[in-house]
Amino acid sequence: MPDLLGYVLWPLKWLVEMVLVAWHQVLTFFGMPPAAGLTWVFSIVGLVIVVRAALIPLFVRQIKSQRKMMELAPEMKKIQAKYKGKTDQLSREAMSRETMALYKKHGTTPLSSCLPLLVQMPIFFSLYSVLSDVKKHAEDGVGGVGLLSPELTQEFYDAKLFGTTSMHTTLVEAWGQPDGTGTVILLITLVILMIASQFFTQLQIISKNLSPEAKTGQAYQMQRIMLFILPLGFVFSGVFFPLGVVIYWFTSNIWTMVQQFIVIREMPTPGSDAAKAREERLARKGKAVDAKGKIIPLEKYQAEQQRLLEEAERARAAAPKRQQPVSKQRAKKQGTRSNGTATPKPSPDSPDTSNKS
Repeated sequence: MPDLLGYVLWPLKWLVEMVLVAWHQVLTFFGMPPAAGLTWVFSIVGLVIVVRAALIPLFVRQIKSQRKMMELAPEMKKIQAKYKGKTDQLSREAMSRETMALYKKHGTTPLSSCLPLLVQMPIFFSLYSVLSDVKKHAEDGVGGVGLLSPELTQEFYDAKLFGTTSMHTTLVEAWGQPDGTGTVILLITLVILMIASQFFTQLQIISKNLSPEAKTGQAYQMQRIMLFILPLGFVFSGVFFPLGVVIYWFTSNIWTMVQQFIVIREMPTPGSDAAKAREERLARKGKAVDAKGKIIPLEKYQAEQQRLLEEAERARAAAPKRQQPVSKQRAKKQGTRSNGTATPKPSPDSPDTSNKS
């Protein structure tokens, strides 16, 4: 059976090998030993830098999409309330149409928030395939799909970190080896650091960068549950993944943690605790954030707020007052009172003089 996944990932594996070998050549050019484990570790770190830097535009798009999703949340609740309890086909289709129209109006979709992760997964699978195949290729005397030649593959296979741990070794393999204690300790330490970095990244999002409205919905409760469930996945990945893949994943987690810290500090969600902390930091420096998100002097911000308040008051004063609808009989009575006279009702005993001349 042909390796369909291998064919699909072949272009990405070629790019992964190109970046990995390029960093390896740069490091050896500056004097690092070609077959040293630390040289290949830094090459993997360089690969993380290139991959994550390339994903920065998608990450910015993700942030903007999340903000837009927050803006349309009140309208989304109105649509859900409108069709609450209606389970027939026509109602479901109408709700779907209105939802899609709302997404189109705001220029976002829920998928946009997951795009960087979806793009990174094929790259991760390609890296996993490249590093996992090192052992098999080295034993067969062949290279990778691209620039990872048989000689470089053998160097990678022979490289040992701290002189004890091979880059292709997994925790399961090291556990049964008599001299695998150092490898076991190293891999367990990396797995613990992976779990800690993943947990802290998610914690700072839900604790600092959510608005009060976002903390009241069911999605927030799911986020709190996933905060403890997701890191458990790294326990299994750390057991079965080669050391090279574990290093890649841990380095990528560190990048994500630092990136999230910068975003939460400098571009927090409006209304969140992080946004209030940023406003306090800017206020201490005599600055503030205007309606467009730009940092301006505090005096200019106060003048802008005063101008907007005056414009709102003028618009409210100029707006025509809404009149309550009245019945014809009440309108007739009001018109009569406004003329200052009242038409007495005819008495049944009074004579009718309407026909007299």
